[in-house]
Amino acid sequence: MRDDENMIDKDDAEQEIDLLELAMKLWNNKKMILKWCGIGTLIGIVVAFSIPKEYTTTVKLAPEVAGSAKGGMGGLGALASMAGINVGSGATTDAVYPTLYPDIVSSVPFMVGLFDVTVNDVDGDNSMTVEEYVKDELSSPWWSKVLSLPGAMIGGIKSLILSDDDEIATDSLNAFHLSLEEYQLVQALSNRVAADVDTKTSVVTVSVTMQEPMVSAMLADTVVERLKSYVTEYRTNKARKDLDYSQKLTDEARNEYYAAQQRYANYVDKNHGISSLSGRTETERLQNEMQLAFNLYNSMAQQLQLAKAKVQEITPVYAIVQPATVPVKASKPSKVLILVGFIFLAAVASSAWILFGKDVVARFKNEKTQGGK
Repeated sequence: MRDDENMIDKDDAEQEIDLLELAMKLWNNKKMILKWCGIGTLIGIVVAFSIPKEYTTTVKLAPEVAGSAKGGMGGLGALASMAGINVGSGATTDAVYPTLYPDIVSSVPFMVGLFDVTVNDVDGDNSMTVEEYVKDELSSPWWSKVLSLPGAMIGGIKSLILSDDDEIATDSLNAFHLSLEEYQLVQALSNRVAADVDTKTSVVTVSVTMQEPMVSAMLADTVVERLKSYVTEYRTNKARKDLDYSQKLTDEARNEYYAAQQRYANYVDKNHGISSLSGRTETERLQNEMQLAFNLYNSMAQQLQLAKAKVQEITPVYAIVQPATVPVKASKPSKVLILVGFIFLAAVASSAWILFGKDVVARFKNEKTQGGK
């Protein structure tokens, strides 16, 4: 038992000695570490100032969540009961919940629909579409341009080989069939437009990141409006179709009532003063037809008012918690974080070279020298 404790103490002492030796080794080569850190600082500064500034606009809205039919149709139920109409008692369904908003915003048709939006800079001098801005105005670091030179050269050669007849020009993007260039534009825009939902509060956060603060704010406001229009159109689609159908039936019933009323008036005018039984019978028949047409027209008019009220009832309401504002400060890049990261990487790389790299290289050279002899 005593021997085991002595072995453990001996191992601990050896580990302490090894750690002390490593620390002394780093201390003796502190100039090299500082040199590497200086180089890392210079690289970090170059990288930090080469990345274009990005501005993020955030909009928060609280959508109305569809409730049960009892709660959502209470006013309409009372109005319908007064008219003697039963609107049903089942629960309403809504397939577009707030949790699906991010998928709607990131979808290809939604992104393609944003390319026609007109934006401009802070001064309002340059006005262009989002497609033109993403294609021509977004800048990238210098190393990205260097890495993309081979692809640009190949594209230039292809454009020279192809004749003008071979090139297909399109006025607008087709979301169903995108070319490679159009798909890359959609992906570039999709990476800058995002939506997130707080599952607890159902608050939807829409964020747009652009290199121009005014473009970021204008596009964020447009994204929110397009999202609201999409959800509103979906939720009111059935009700609006019912409204159109009720309007058609009401118009037909009104025309029929006017026609029956005119037939009754014409007959009474032509047979005024005639007291024959057949004349009175025809008068009563035309009067009954007019009354039936009026009752039908009255019923259709009531249903038309209910249909209009239903459209208004199910139209969602959005509370803008945080509206779109032009950002003042850039959201990225974080120059301090980039600088600290490069300094840290330089310190780690130099320490690894001092502690392990030199020994590995020296051992490799010795083995190679001995093998050559």
